[in-house]
Amino acid sequence: MRLVIFTEPQQGASHDDLLRVAKAAEDGGFDGFFRSDHYLRMGDGDGLPGPSDAWITLAALAVQTSRIRLGTLVSSATFRLPGPLAIAVAQVDAMSGGRIELGLGGGWFEAEHQAYGIPFPAVGERFDRLEEQLEIITGLWKTPAGSTFDFDGKHYQVSDSPALPKPAQSPLPVIVGGHGKKRTPDLAARFAAEFNAPFSKIEDLPAQFERVRAASAAIGRAEPPAFSAAAVLCVGRDDAEVRRRAAAIGREVEEMRENGGVVGTPAEVIETIQRYAGAGASRLFTQVLDLSDIDHVELVSSEVLPHL
Repeated sequence: MRLVIFTEPQQGASHDDLLRVAKAAEDGGFDGFFRSDHYLRMGDGDGLPGPSDAWITLAALAVQTSRIRLGTLVSSATFRLPGPLAIAVAQVDAMSGGRIELGLGGGWFEAEHQAYGIPFPAVGERFDRLEEQLEIITGLWKTPAGSTFDFDGKHYQVSDSPALPKPAQSPLPVIVGGHGKKRTPDLAARFAAEFNAPFSKIEDLPAQFERVRAASAAIGRAEPPAFSAAAVLCVGRDDAEVRRRAAAIGREVEEMRENGGVVGTPAEVIETIQRYAGAGASRLFTQVLDLSDIDHVELVSSEVLPHL
């Protein structure tokens, strides 16, 4: 099992905050540092200093780190046009020396679209746009150098594109995730290197992973995508420290545990992570909500990672 630190900067974080956590994750042996792609805080609070752009953040971290993998969980197809997104991700991948992963989803948080003037179509159209973006982005990257790429879709048209630049990785990993029972597994089977089931109860994971396996088999894909999950992280040396960390993020220990959270003492969370592995996940995105608590990351590095 590989662990990734997953952050939610829209809740309130400067770039210095993110860099500090990313460096702690890299120094501590985590597999990756990922961030959400949102423009509005969820819940109470002011979210200061305000939202940051995911791909600008990752471009900076690409040259401020050296080993750790970097990416989004997930970018929204409503935020960017597919061609410019393909260019940006390929450029950041080159800047990182081939350490970038693109998580791409349809978008769901209507309020952030309203707050920043971003069109928010109905759910069916959002999935249609996501599908076309995945086709275009992966198609641009796969087009041989010297050839051109064309695409004639309902929402996007591409004509005589030189399909440049190319990512450093070939192929650059694409992550598709969600809880949908039909279109999401189908898109993962067609386009994804990894399928992520976010914030699910552990006992629900095998069924969702099986849907992706079935969708992969239906199109003749020999090996399905890798499987991963995402869960809130709240680890303490003892119960008192666990509850202190839970209070700091406005959550209840029991509620987090009931919903698949990686919560408890190091021994308890090792057991929880092993349950994720038993359900079929090979990577776990651990959501860190208090970015000022570097000791939290270091505790997992020293007391949990060596046992995985």
